[in-house]
Amino acid sequence: MAIASPWAPPTASAHGSVEDPLSRVYGCMLRWEYNWQDPIVEEQDPMCWAAWQANPNAMWGWSGLYREGTGGDFQAYIPDNQLCSAGHVWNSEFAAMDTPGPWLTTEVAEDFTVDVYDLARHGADYLQVYVTEQGYDAQTDALDWDDLELVAETGRYEPSDHYTVDVSAPGRSGHHVVYTIWKASHHDQIYFMCSDVTF
Repeated sequence: MAIASPWAPPTASAHGSVEDPLSRVYGCMLRWEYNWQDPIVEEQDPMCWAAWQANPNAMWGWSGLYREGTGGDFQAYIPDNQLCSAGHVWNSEFAAMDTPGPWLTTEVAEDFTVDVYDLARHGADYLQVYVTEQGYDAQTDALDWDDLELVAETGRYEPSDHYTVDVSAPGRSGHHVVYTIWKASHHDQIYFMCSDVTF
């Protein structure tokens, strides 16, 4: 898909997101930052179109899907059906990220690499990567913790632009969700990011 003009990363106090496979919020911003009001978005990328209409601030704040003070008890802070918004539905900014439907996907094999882009070079205490179980329907079912299988967990990364982890998720086909948790090293900030893939 052609993009109207080249994208340049914001220079403010941004943080990061999953660059490969593209997270929902980051993918929407990359594809449509400069022409998000063009009706062609609704035709070619209906889930991003709906998200823009619901709250454009989510796209401008594409790197803000984090929570603080969880103590590692993620399920207590992020309820089922709110994983892709990191439980931020109370302020509506990221609520559309939780909506199931025909999100554009990245094609992957059963063995693939997750690449977290860290614009601010915070470092990572760890990454955790989950993939939905076979049988999960990303078109109709908002994501629950029980839908996920942990497929990779890492140790610490020194500050860099990118943190990568190789994962293996055999026995899957069709549209799935990769759920990446990134614990930034600079502060008690833990990022929660949904990426849509097709195996």
